[in-house]
Amino acid sequence: MPTITLLPHATCCPEGADLDVTPGTSICEALLAHHIPLEHACEMSCACTTCHVIVRQGFASLAPADECEDDLLDRAWGLQPQSRLGCQAIVANQNLVIEIPQYTINHARERN
Repeated sequence: MPTITLLPHATCCPEGADLDVTPGTSICEALLAHHIPLEHACEMSCACTTCHVIVRQGFASLAPADECEDDLLDRAWGLQPQSRLGCQAIVANQNLVIEIPQYTINHARERN
């Protein structure tokens, strides 16, 4: 079973985390299943960039982004060559190290 290592993020996961993930699960689904509040304003329908993550290790194990994801990523804050939308990046059999960017473009984020 692959592992996602989440680098520390000040608000989502200050200590970082190591998550066991079932292959075929999206990065977004995996984080949410482990109670890590990754934003996903469009409910994982590939219509926004709030679930933008940077894949620091294991990027090549992910299926390539499709045209829709690439178009949306152009709008993401802090875009990098290893950027993906968490709702579209499906975990394969390789471990991943991911970083959640400091900011998103979600101006209407609800606070609990």
